[in-house]
This record gives sequence, C-alpha cells and structure tokens, in this order.
Amino acid sequence: MSKTIKILGTGCPKCQSMTGVVKDVISENNIDATIEKVEDIMEIMKYNVMSTPALVVDDVITIKGRVPSKEEVLALVK
Repeated sequence: MSKTIKILGTGCPKCQSMTGVVKDVISENNIDATIEKVEDIMEIMKYNVMSTPALVVDDVITIKGRVPSKEEVLALVK
C-alpha cells in the first residue's frame, strides 16, 4: 500500500533538507510513497504545526521543527 507523505514547510533551508532526506530514503529503499510539499501557510496551519519543517505520514504528524535522520524517516515510512 502506498504511503502519503507530506512535508510542511515554507521553503526554508531546513524544509529543503528534510525534503532531500525523505526523497533519498524513498528512492534508496524502493518505498511506494507519494511525497507532497505543502508550502501554503494556511494549509500548514490546518495541521496545527507551529514549527516547520514537519513530516506528515498518512495524515499523522510524526516530526516537527527539525530535520530527521535517514534512519528515522525509514522507520516511519516502512
């Protein structure tokens, strides 16, 4: 089953780093997932997240306010 991954962030360097880490993990591990970048502040606020970047996996906020390690992301999307 495909995972839905959303990266909430306005495009700051940390947000870009998180996007890179997530894309690497997905491609390196052949994980079936769609990655969506959410940069609209109103959309981000719907998740009630005050610190970005935030990682949302299947509509569950898993990480916020920091860039995760590849191992962390892999554990969340497996």
